[in-house]
Amino acid sequence: MKLLAENKKARYDYEIGEKFEAGIILSGQEVKSLKTRGISLAGSYVLVKNNGIFWIGAKVLAYQPKNVSLSYDPERTRKLLLKKSEIRYLTGKSAQRGLTFVPIRLYTKGRSDGSGKIKLEFAVARGKKKYDKRETIKKRETQLEINRALKQCR
Repeated sequence: MKLLAENKKARYDYEIGEKFEAGIILSGQEVKSLKTRGISLAGSYVLVKNNGIFWIGAKVLAYQPKNVSLSYDPERTRKLLLKKSEIRYLTGKSAQRGLTFVPIRLYTKGRSDGSGKIKLEFAVARGKKKYDKRETIKKRETQLEINRALKQCR
């Protein structure tokens, strides 16, 4: 498994719940661009519409910017590939108030040389309030202080 992109801010901004792995429908140049790290997951999200799951807001840069077709849209909506039972389950979850689907990481799966299928891991998440974020920072800082103190004692 080769990690292509990770949304580090998602764990800070959201309470992560269940995680799902989905394939993505991509064009050839998008695959090449993703494998050369031409993407950022920040600001993108997953949405349920028309009995399908779609990845919206991800900007996949062109593989060869000078040789791109005129019809290429780097921010187009991309369909995610999931089982029917998962789609039905996520459709029910999307109807619940306060839940959203947040992309967590993008990686290749399959061959050991990193040339396998590209997968998107996303999670059912609930947005954190400002005081929850402060609490997370406080816990992280106290854990760092404890680790430093333990390290000095050795």
